[in-house]
Amino acid sequence: MKTIDKFTFGVGDRFAHQAEAQLRAFQLLADQGVQVTPVWNKSNREHLIVGSEPAGTRAAADAAVSKLGWSSDYLLDADHINLETVDRYLPHCDFYTIDVADDIGTPAAPEEISAFIDRHPELVGTVLIEGIEDPLEISREDVERTARQFLKACELAGRIYRHIASEKGSEEFIAEVSMDETDDPQTPPEMLIILAAISDQGFPIQTIAPKFTGRFNKGVDYVGDLTQFEQEFNDDLAVIAHAVKSYGLPETLKLSVHSGSDKFSIYGPIKRALARTGAGLHIKTAGTTWLEELIGLAEAGGDALVLAKQIYATALEKKEALCEPYATVIDVDDSKLPDSREVNGWTSEQYTDALRHDQANPAYNKHFRQLLHVGFKVAAQLGDTYLDALKGNSEVIGKNVCENIYERHMVPLFGD
Repeated sequence: MKTIDKFTFGVGDRFAHQAEAQLRAFQLLADQGVQVTPVWNKSNREHLIVGSEPAGTRAAADAAVSKLGWSSDYLLDADHINLETVDRYLPHCDFYTIDVADDIGTPAAPEEISAFIDRHPELVGTVLIEGIEDPLEISREDVERTARQFLKACELAGRIYRHIASEKGSEEFIAEVSMDETDDPQTPPEMLIILAAISDQGFPIQTIAPKFTGRFNKGVDYVGDLTQFEQEFNDDLAVIAHAVKSYGLPETLKLSVHSGSDKFSIYGPIKRALARTGAGLHIKTAGTTWLEELIGLAEAGGDALVLAKQIYATALEKKEALCEPYATVIDVDDSKLPDSREVNGWTSEQYTDALRHDQANPAYNKHFRQLLHVGFKVAAQLGDTYLDALKGNSEVIGKNVCENIYERHMVPLFGD
C-alpha cells in the first residue's frame, strides 16, 4: 500500500488557479525544518458547482509541483466520495476520503451484531487504554448498540475500498474513512468498536475523521468547549494507538480534522497533543483559498473590487439557495449581513476588513464571511469574467493565499 506521511494538510482550490501560491506555503514551512505533505482536495459537489473535473485539479497540482521544484510527496484527494461518485476520480487521485456518514444508523441485523461480538470478546468489560486515565467500561449492550449503528457503515467503507483497488488495479492509494458529517460525536468506546469493525473489513485505513463536539462551521473559528475538545482529541489519539496494536491496523493510522480551516482556537490543543504523543495529523481545509481570492480582488481595487462587490450582492440575493446545502456547517445571522448598497460604497479596506479572518479587527464580520464562503457558485456562474480577474490580479491574490495558509494555519499548528 501507499503509506501516508506523518503530517498532511488538505488544501482546496475551487477554481484551480492557486496551486502555486498554496505550495509556496509548504515550502516556507519546509524551510523552517517542518515537512508537511500537501493534499489537494475537491469534492464531487464542488466539481459539479464549478463545472470542473478531477483531471483539472491533478493538472494544476502537477504544474505547481513542477514549476516550484517540489521534490517531496504530494497527494490528490477524492473528497467525500461514495460508490456513486468515486469512478470519475480513479484515474487521477491517490487519496480517497470514503464518506459513510449517510449509512451511520443503518441497522445491522441481529446475527451480524452477534457474530461481531463473538469475534471481539475483548470489547466487552473493562478495557485499559494507555493515555486514558480511567478504564473504559463497555457492556455487551454498549457494543450491540454501537455495532447496530456503525457496522453497516464500516462494511460500506470496505466495499468502496475494494472497488477502488479493483478498478485501479493496485492498492497504491491512501484510504480515509469519514464519519464527521453526522449528528453526534463518537465517544472513545464507540471509536474503539468502529476501528475493530473496520479491521474486520481487512483494508488499510490510514486516517479517520470522527465527529468532534462543537461546531466546525465553514471558514470561521471553532465554537464549543475547548477543554472538552482537547480531552476528546487526546482520547481519540489514545484509542487509535491502542487499535493499531490490537487489530493490526497500519502504524500510519492517524486522526483527520475536517473543516479544519480557520479553527484557530483548537490549534493550540492539537499542537500540544501531537507534541506529547508524537502522533500524526491530517487537517483538511477548503474554501479558505476561495475567500483569499476575493480578498485579493478587493485589495486590487478598480474593476476587481467592483467584481468582489458584485459577487456579494448576488450571493445576498441568492442566500437561501446557496446556504441550504451547507445548513449544518454554517450559522449566518441575516440581521448581521450588510446591505448590498452599503457594500457597494465600501473601500477596498472596508471589504477586506469585513472578510479577512482577523478576530482582533472590529470590522470583521463572520456572517459576511460565511455567506461568501458558500457563494463560490456565484463566481463559477461568472465564468471567464471571474477567471480572467484571477489571472489579471494573480500577484496580490497569490500573496494572500500563501500568507493565509502559512501564517494563520501552518505556523500555529506546526511551527516552533
